[in-house]
Order: sequence, then structure tokens, then C-alpha cells
Amino acid sequence: MKLEQTLTSLEQKIAHFDAKNLKVSTKGVDWHIDHSLKVIIAIIETLKKSSPADYQWKFNAARVYFLTKGSFPRGKAKAPKSVMNDEKILIDDVLAQLTTAKTLVSELNSLHQKSHFKHPFFGLLNRKKTRRFLKIHTNHHLKIIDDIVEI
Repeated sequence: MKLEQTLTSLEQKIAHFDAKNLKVSTKGVDWHIDHSLKVIIAIIETLKKSSPADYQWKFNAARVYFLTKGSFPRGKAKAPKSVMNDEKILIDDVLAQLTTAKTLVSELNSLHQKSHFKHPFFGLLNRKKTRRFLKIHTNHHLKIIDDIVEI
């Protein structure tokens, strides 16, 4: 599934915006959608601001493992505060973020291939690896949303 398709899947989950299930997650569907969009927006904005000349590849075993595996374990990582929302999540804010995320994802391929951002565990990710990371990260939250809605 392409990143654009995961974004479409995320948009479809807005129908379950108010769903919660503490057996699956301490956060509701609204939070998982909001968080996923915040991550996409923040990371692509960072890519756009990065200097390709500063990118230097270094081996990172965790990056190789998880980006090859294509999934992340649940409950193991802690997201940075910048992509966490402890306030009331409003659907209008999420819809605005969705519009921004769609625009940024559509611009991704026009960025230099050595545009990058620094992930706390995976190190520097170039444009291609960032696209892969965003797809895996969004799918991770889509699976949690599906589990919240299923039960």
C-alpha cells in the first residue's frame, strides 16, 4: 500500500472519530488519527527544510530491521511531545490537518532524494526511507484503530 493510500484509509477512519476502547488503547480513534497526521506533517515539513548536503548515510540496525519488517511493536516507543495531543481533539482541526498532509505527501517526490529528518531511533532517514517510515507508522495506527472499532 502506498503512502497516499494509507492517508485515504486514515481519512475513512474519521467515521469512527469518537470510538474508544481501553482494552486496546488508552487513546481513542480521534487521537490516533490526529497523531498520525501530526507525524506526517511534521516530518515532511522537516524534510523540506533540510539541507541535502548535510545527509550522510550511516548503518543503523534498528532502521534496517523495522523498515524491512514493515511494522512496529505496540506500546514500545514514546512519541515526541510535538506530535502528541492531550487537548480535546476537534474534527475540524483533523480535517484541516488531513488537507495539509495530502498536499505535503503530494509534494514528497519533488523533494531532493537526500532531503532528510533525524529519527530518535533510526537516525537520519532520506526521502525514500522517510516515505517508508511514514507508511509503516500510519499503518501501525490504522491497525490500532481497526482493533478499537472491532471490539
